[in-house]
Amino acid sequence: MTRWLWALLLLLIAPVASQAAERACPPPPVAVVETAAAATDHGLLWRLRRGGHDSYLFGSMHLGRPAWAQPGPALRAAWAQTDTLAVELDAADAATQAAMAAVPRPPKPLSPRVQQRLAAQTLAACLPPQALAALHPLLQLGTLTLLAGRWDGLDSAFGQEPMLLGWARAEGRRVVALETAEQQMAALIPASKPAEIARSIDETLTQLERGQVRGPMLKLALAWERGDLAALQDYERWCDCIHSAADRREMRRLNDDRNPAMAARIKALHEGGARALIAVGALHMTGPQSLPVLLKAMGFEVERIR
Repeated sequence: MTRWLWALLLLLIAPVASQAAERACPPPPVAVVETAAAATDHGLLWRLRRGGHDSYLFGSMHLGRPAWAQPGPALRAAWAQTDTLAVELDAADAATQAAMAAVPRPPKPLSPRVQQRLAAQTLAACLPPQALAALHPLLQLGTLTLLAGRWDGLDSAFGQEPMLLGWARAEGRRVVALETAEQQMAALIPASKPAEIARSIDETLTQLERGQVRGPMLKLALAWERGDLAALQDYERWCDCIHSAADRREMRRLNDDRNPAMAARIKALHEGGARALIAVGALHMTGPQSLPVLLKAMGFEVERIR
């Protein structure tokens, strides 16, 4: 989801320093050396055919494990047949970095109680007390949510976006962003709805405090690993994150409502002659407004190959 992606971009651009402390901290990821020949495929992959040439749509995961860092044969084949990498946002883009730095603070300061809860979760993540203080509270919570995955061996450094972007930079491949930072901020932080922001802050803090983040995150990651689209389609039932109509509205805003614009951007990119490998978070491949559904309606032949 968008909040996870922004937290991922923040971690990529400015890695958060941990502090030596007596409290238990997540173990560092265990390095796995895997040759390309031995690598297996993970995630979801579709071939998109229109106008006499192909692009590929890859359902990615913003967190990963070292063993997932090496692409499998299907993804390598898709890479070899394409010339452009399209991602939701490009963390290395100067305009994206400037927009991230300019994310506004809430119009009203957090209450002392909420500040205390946020500080407690920052310490629980083995971070210095002020490590995230400059960020909007929603971005702080997105970062803390991602960092909770470290207890289960999930780390943003091994997500699919860093892997693919690093690969593209090494080859000098064209990189295209499907969205602007401003578009994503509008989805993440609805400036005209402070009550929704306050509710989201409280609910995310409560989930972190109750230890309710790790289980669904791990289940999501493992479903992605085995390419289990049916489990991902059922995400809202088992994620323990949809409890009200407001939660459903937020989920639509963060996920489904962004898909039509991304599909239109993919169509324009493909029609412009690009043979693109398009990497977008796997939850965008689910539901009646999924990217595969929308692209098929736009005239693409959409074939799932992984």
